[in-house]
Amino acid sequence: MNTGLVIVWLALAVELPPWLLGVWTRDWMEWKGVRTSVLDVHYLQTPTIFGDVRIPIDRPKFPRATSFADLTDSELRSLTRQLGYAGRTTVTGDTSTWHEEIEFQPDDGSPDMGRLERVNDSTMYEHALDSSYVESWRSVSRGEGRFLVVCVERDARLERTLIVVGNQFLYVRNRAKDLPVAESLDSLIITTRATRAQIIAYLDCEFSTGRVRGRAVPWQIRAFDAAVAGRPASRLRRWDRRFRRRR
Repeated sequence: MNTGLVIVWLALAVELPPWLLGVWTRDWMEWKGVRTSVLDVHYLQTPTIFGDVRIPIDRPKFPRATSFADLTDSELRSLTRQLGYAGRTTVTGDTSTWHEEIEFQPDDGSPDMGRLERVNDSTMYEHALDSSYVESWRSVSRGEGRFLVVCVERDARLERTLIVVGNQFLYVRNRAKDLPVAESLDSLIITTRATRAQIIAYLDCEFSTGRVRGRAVPWQIRAFDAAVAGRPASRLRRWDRRFRRRR
């Protein structure tokens, strides 16, 4: 039985600018002269692998929900605006390309590329190659040079990944099947006239961010696609035990 390939990186040769490594958040985005800040963004960059989750700041919270089954149809639709990405990063000159292997939204067919401008030790700007937007990013942590990436692949497809930078992590679990190319998840639901079961299948792609605390609750989730923020990450505890036994 093919159980998948597990790849673990503890230390990687730095192929990216050292200043790019760490945990970042986005302060604002300016598009067509209008500056906005409507997303809570967590971007983790290791020497090669990245993870990025973006939650609308006005997204409803569902503290009693334990699964999609606990949400109404309208509550499910409220989750379609969030974004998440995981994959490899390459930089050529001042142009960065993020090669997404897992995406929460459907692939729209366009490459994810931007020109990076280092403003100072804690700030960088990302410029669209066609100058249509500018994003301001602020460094949250450099991770003290500590990076861990665990990838589970099956048939050359990334199924799960755990990305750790310092004491912060992003856990990503892929859908069973990739989504078709579409402008957005919401538009895909509309054009396919998706049933409730199909909507749940579309949403069933996990992006969980949190902190590595150790002790009784070693992995603490802060933001999650189905609003279980603050709860212990049981799957990550199992990974932690397996990793400790193998070291």
